[in-house]
Amino acid sequence: MFESLLIANRGEIACRIIRSARRRGLRTIAVYSDPDAGARHVREADTAMRIGPADAIRSYLDADAIVQAAIATGASAVHPGYGFLSESTQLVRRCIEHGIAWVGPRADVIECMGSKIESKRIAARAGVLCVPGYHGESQEPELLFEEARAIGVPLLIKASAGGGGKGMRRVDDLADFIVQLELAQREAMRAFGDERVLLEKLIERPRHLEVQLAGDTHGNLVHLFERECSIQRHYQKVIEEAPAPRLPEIIRGRLFDAALELGRAIGYDSLGTVEFVLAEGAEMPYFLEMNTRLQVEHPVTEQVTGLDLVEWQIRIAAGEALPLAQADIAVTGWAIEARVNCEDPAHDHRPEFGTVGRYVEPTLPGLRVDSGIATGSVVSPHYDSMVAKLIGHGATRAAAVERLRDGLAAFEAAGIGTNQGLLRAIVDHPLFGSGRLTTGFLGEAFPCGWHDDVAALRGARVAAALHALHDGAGHAVDVRDPWQSAGGYRFMAAAGRRAAMRVRLALDGEETTLSIERDASCGYRVCDGERETVRAQWLADDVLMLVPAHGPSRRYVVARDGDATIVNHLGTRWRFTVLSELRALARAAVQGAAQGDELRSEMPGAVTEIRVAAGDAVAAGEVLVVMEAMKLIFPLVAARAGIVAAVLCKPGDVVPRGQTLVQLEPLAIIANEAAAGADT
Repeated sequence: MFESLLIANRGEIACRIIRSARRRGLRTIAVYSDPDAGARHVREADTAMRIGPADAIRSYLDADAIVQAAIATGASAVHPGYGFLSESTQLVRRCIEHGIAWVGPRADVIECMGSKIESKRIAARAGVLCVPGYHGESQEPELLFEEARAIGVPLLIKASAGGGGKGMRRVDDLADFIVQLELAQREAMRAFGDERVLLEKLIERPRHLEVQLAGDTHGNLVHLFERECSIQRHYQKVIEEAPAPRLPEIIRGRLFDAALELGRAIGYDSLGTVEFVLAEGAEMPYFLEMNTRLQVEHPVTEQVTGLDLVEWQIRIAAGEALPLAQADIAVTGWAIEARVNCEDPAHDHRPEFGTVGRYVEPTLPGLRVDSGIATGSVVSPHYDSMVAKLIGHGATRAAAVERLRDGLAAFEAAGIGTNQGLLRAIVDHPLFGSGRLTTGFLGEAFPCGWHDDVAALRGARVAAALHALHDGAGHAVDVRDPWQSAGGYRFMAAAGRRAAMRVRLALDGEETTLSIERDASCGYRVCDGERETVRAQWLADDVLMLVPAHGPSRRYVVARDGDATIVNHLGTRWRFTVLSELRALARAAVQGAAQGDELRSEMPGAVTEIRVAAGDAVAAGEVLVVMEAMKLIFPLVAARAGIVAAVLCKPGDVVPRGQTLVQLEPLAIIANEAAAGADT
C-alpha cells in the first residue's frame, strides 16, 4: 500500500478523497493555485503545495507542475479526482516515469475512451449499440457541415475529449452550424486542450442512464449497478439517483451487459462509468461515452451499496484484487444527490461568484454532505461552479426525497448565489415524485423557466431595508434605533401616526421605495404599493427572520459588501444598493443622461475576444464580445443594430457583472445626424 497520496484537484472532490485516504492511513498532499491558497482542501490536507496562478492551464491543468509537486513532497501516488487532468494520458505517463503510482486506469484505456470518436468505434466492434452520427477524424468545417446535413437536425456538436457538458452545442438550424461549431471547438480547447468534435443525432427527451464499473489488474470486472442522471441543464447533471426509477428489469440487464462488454473489450482496470441514453419507448439503450475516472455522482452508488469507491480506486492502484465478487454486491435502499452550484437559475444559470459568509452544513439522519467550501471560501470565475453535494438516503425513494428536501432547507451558504431554490423546487415537483424522468425535465416542469416567488423577493427588499436601518454602516443612520434620528432617510408622519422611514433600494437597475413604520407590537408596517404587517426578529447580527401576517416565515442572511447589501434566502442572492433621496436623484440623472445602447457583461468573467472596433456597423444578434466564466464560453450579442461608439474592454480583462463593455449608437441617431449635416 502507498504511504502518501497527492490529490491533483481542488474543492469538493479533493476534500472527499482526503477523507478516504486518511481512513487508509495515507499522508495526504493537496495542490493549489494562487486563489485557492486558503481553500478548504488545502486546510484539510496534511501537506499542501502551490502549483501556479489562477489560470487552470498554468496550475491544475499543468501536468509538469503536478508531477514536480509529487516529487517535491515525496508522494507515493497521485489521485486526479474528476475534471482537470483526470483523463490525461500525459500525466499518467509522467507519473509512471518517475515511479509514482497512478490512481486510475492505464494510459491506453484513457486514450481510447477519452476520445469519444475512438470509443464509439470500440463500442461498435464490441456489439454495443451507438447513437447515429459522425465520429471521423477529419475536422474540416466544410466536411463537418456536410455530415451535419446528412445527420439532420436537431443534432449535437460534442467535444471529443473531456465531459461535463463543456464543448457541447445543440443545433436546430443548419444555418447556425458553423457558429455553434466554432463555439464548441473554442470551449473544448479551453477546457481540455483538444478542439476535436464529433456529431450526433439528438435523441429528444431520452433518459440518461449510466453504469458504474470496477475492474482490477487481475482480470476481474464487476458492475456496481446503475444511476439515473436525466435531470440536466446545459448538458450538465443537476440531480442523480440510484437505482434508476421506473426502469424495467430487462432494460436494466441490457445496461449491465453492454457496460461489461465494453469493459472487457478494453481490459478495464479501475473505477469508471459507462453512459447511455434511452429513447422514449425504446427497449435498447444507446452507448454515449465512457468516463475513465470517478464520477461526481459516485456518492449515490456508495450510499446504496455501502462501499467506498475512492478506497476501491486506491486498492486497485496498489495492485490489490477487487474486494468483492459480483454476487456479493447488492443494492439497499435509495439515494438521491443534488449538486449545489454557484449560479442563478432564474437567469439561465448565470455563474455567480463571491465570498462565503455564514456557512451551515446540516447534520440530519439519512443526509450526507460533500462540500469544498467553508466560511470565508472564495468562489472565483476560474473553476467549476459546483461547491457542494447533498445526498439523501433512505429505505425507499420517498424517504430519500424527504431527507434531501430537509437537507436543502437547512443548507446555508450566504454571500454567494446558488441553485438551491431550484433544487428544492425540483424535489417538490409532482413530475419528480412520479419518477418519470427525461433530459427534458426542467423544460417540462418549468416551461417558463424557474423563478423565485414574488413573496421571497419582496421579503428580501424588506430585509435589505431593515438591515440598513438596523446597522447603518455607511448610511446616514448610525444609531441602533433609526426612529431616533432623521439622518438621510425621509420621515413621514401624518397627524396622529408614528413616523415612517422611507428607504429606496436599487436591484439590477430597478428602484423600489419602501415605507416602513413600527407598529404597537414591535413589528413593522411595510408599504411598497401594497401594505402589509411584518414581524421581524434578528436571530443574529446577520440573520433576520421575517414573519408576514399572511404566508410563511422566511429566514434571510444579510451582509454588507462595500456599498451593496447582500441578502441570501435558500441559495438565492440579491445584491441591493440602498439609496438616500439625494443618491437616488443623482443616479437617475446619470442614467437619464446616458445616450445610445450599452453591451454589459451578464456575469463576472474574463473577456476572451472582441469582435468589433469603434465605428463598426453591427446587426441585431451579432456577437460583439466573447467571455469565459467557469470554463464555459458566453457570446454577448447586440440587442439591436447600431454603430460601435466605443469599446471599453480588451482581451484578458476580468470584469464584474454589469460592466459596460461596448457602447453603441442606434442607427437612427446616426442617420439623423447625417441628415442634419446634409441640410447644413
